Parts: sequence; structure tokens; C-alpha cells
Amino acid sequence: MIFDARHYWIRNAHVPASIVVNGNKWTSRNGRNDNLLHVDLEIVDGAISAILAAGTYENYASPSIDLQGGMVWACFVDLHTHLDKGHIWGRASNSDGTFDSALMAVKKDSQKNWNAEDVYRRMEFGLKCSYAHGTKAIRTHLDSAGKQGSISFEVFRELRKKWADRMILQAVCLVSLDYFLTPEGEKLADLVAESDGILGGVTFINPEIDQQIDRVFSMAKERKLNLDFHADENDDPDSDTLRRVAETAIRQKYRGKTVCGHCCSLAVQEESEAESTIALVKKAGIGIVSLPMCNLYLQGRRPGKTPRWRGVTLLHELKQAKVPVAIASDNCRDPFHAYGDHDALEVFSQSVKIAQLDHPFGDWASAITSTPADLMGLPNVGRIGVGLPADLVLFKGRNYRELLSRSQHDRIVLRDGKAIDTTLPSYAELDDLLEK
Repeated sequence: MIFDARHYWIRNAHVPASIVVNGNKWTSRNGRNDNLLHVDLEIVDGAISAILAAGTYENYASPSIDLQGGMVWACFVDLHTHLDKGHIWGRASNSDGTFDSALMAVKKDSQKNWNAEDVYRRMEFGLKCSYAHGTKAIRTHLDSAGKQGSISFEVFRELRKKWADRMILQAVCLVSLDYFLTPEGEKLADLVAESDGILGGVTFINPEIDQQIDRVFSMAKERKLNLDFHADENDDPDSDTLRRVAETAIRQKYRGKTVCGHCCSLAVQEESEAESTIALVKKAGIGIVSLPMCNLYLQGRRPGKTPRWRGVTLLHELKQAKVPVAIASDNCRDPFHAYGDHDALEVFSQSVKIAQLDHPFGDWASAITSTPADLMGLPNVGRIGVGLPADLVLFKGRNYRELLSRSQHDRIVLRDGKAIDTTLPSYAELDDLLEK
């Protein structure tokens, strides 16, 4: 196989221009506002050694493969997942598809089943799926109240070590913010620091919300931790915790990286209020990650009624304000989202259709590659460039209309220039867990 060679070329490929970080600027032959570059890539010893305009050479001395115009992406970066919740649907379904029912189902299941073996096997199942689909870096939130924090962070550390040669893993603690006003919250922050994790939690409007947010920022500064919040995952225009997080970051002069996920209520607020919040988010240096698939599933559910909105935040407006915007998987096959397979291409495909990230596609490819990599502090991940590892995903689809119209199940995933086994794990691996 050509991908076993030390030196080879990938010819006649289309690459999203926004994820190419060095080399010449080429004019796309693809057109239609796809913002694609038509290139040949040279791979030597697992790294990209040259990027040339397609057809620069008539003949190549080294082995080569003609992609016939197929697209090449950098391996994906999944900024917001819940690997610890994943794949429990068979024993903990959501009775009506609502957010409240999801909370209750997960709480009941975690109290009964979430020991170290259970969490480990389900988290690793998610990693196997992600890896086979072409993801290189993942940030997962871990339910962390009480003893669960110790269990799940220990499992996370084990998996991070085991998968270190294949996947970059980060973990965020997940509790409601009032937890950090207690001694248990202090212990959790220390556990996060000891685990090289990210401090985080869910922001709910309540009389003490400002005090809670302020305390979390102080704890992060004391321990030199980055922050990652679930914010405003609802359709209540009075839910403004994103604004409060931004104001606190500015007031405390916080210099770490802050990410806020969901931020759905921003889309139902008055335009002037939303614009004001976005300006504060920009000033605070906060990155936003939207979870279109999960929020489409949960938001706006009413028995016997058709949902009237899509549950996504103001992606276009945030991006136009130059706020870093990413998209991610969120939950897979659990009470918060009954579907999903940790496939970042599916996330991108669905997000394009849900949030209309086309006409033109522009640089939205960055939202599942280089932008989340930057928010995770990974400057050499999620992009294609000379000198970078040949961590690539090769598709037969030659443009976005072809890429997003089929599953691309026959994609080729390269890690350090070598093709990996893209066989997905069988659901049967978890059957004994789901019989509990």
C-alpha cells in the first residue's frame, strides 16, 4: 500500500484553504465559493514536506496516489464531549426527549452503575469511534460531584496515558457552580489541578450566580487553570450567564483560556442585548462552542408539538465579531442525545444544515479543526502545513456538496502518514453493561 511508503505524494486533492497554515497561496479550481485549494501533498517520514499547486510536476519520482479531486482535511478536534455519559441509552433512555428527563435519567444511572470499570469501558468505546472517524484531540466533561469526581478523573488519567500515542485528551470537571462555594468544591478544584484538567461547571440563573462565577474564576487563577462552562442551555431570554461570565473575566483580568458551550438563549434575546453580550465575549477573549446536534434534539420539545427553533446560538454573529467559534459532538447515545457516533464529519455536516454554514462555506471548516485546537492550546493540530505531521482524513467527495451528501464511510485516515484501521467498534462490546 502506498501509505506504507516512507516517501510518497497525494496528488490532485482539494483542501479547505482555512486550515492550510503555510506555503504558497493557490487559486481554487473548484469555484462555487468553496474556498478550496487544489494541491499536491508530499509526505516524507510521516510529515508533510511540501504543498504544491496540483499538477506542478507531470511525473513524480516517488510513489503517488491520485485522489481525483477528493478532499483532504486535517484530523478533527472535538472540543466538547461527554465520554463518561456515552452509550448508556440501552439501560437509561429518555422517556420524553426533554432536558429535565435527561437529567433525571443520568442521575439515576450514575448512582447505580458508574463504577470505574463501567466508565472506563464506555469512555474507551467513544475514543475508539472518534479515532476511527479521524479525530486527533478531544475535550470531555466529567460529572464530578461527590465520589464520582475521583472515580472518573482516575479513569480519565488512565485512558489519557493509554491513548497518548493516538489521541490528545483533556478533561473538564462538571458540577453546578454552587458546588464551588463548598469545601467539596475546593477539593474538586485541587483534583482538577492534579489531573492537569480544566475547571468548569454548569451556570444556572439563581440568586447567587454572580458570587458563584466570581469564585470559580478566583479558584482558576489560584491554580492557574483554564475554564470551560456550560452556559444558557435553554430558550429563556432572561438567562444571561454568558454575559456574566464575560463580565467576570474582564473584571478579574483573567488571562487563561475560557470556553463557553451551548449559549442557546443568546439566540432568543433582543438584538441589542445579544450584540452587547457578544461585544463583552469578544473583549473577554472567550471562545464559544456550539453543539447543534444535541441542542436540536433537546431544545423546543413539547409533547405532540413541532419544535419552532433549532436550539443553536448566534454562530454567524459571533464569528462576524471575530469571536472564536467551534462546533462539537456533545453527547452520544445517552439521555441527552439518543444518537451520534463521535464522528466529527457528521457534526460538521449536520451543523452546516442546521445553522446554514454555507453560501459561502468560507472558513467554517476551521470550526471542527484549527479553531477548537487553538482553544485547547494545540497550535499544531487541526491544520495542514509543511513540517506538520501528516495527520489527515482523505475523502472521495471533491467538494462540499459531494462531501456532505454521503456518509464518507470509506474515508482514509492517516496518522503520521500511515493509514490506520478505520473499523468501528461493535456495539455488542457494551451489551453486558447495558443489561444492568
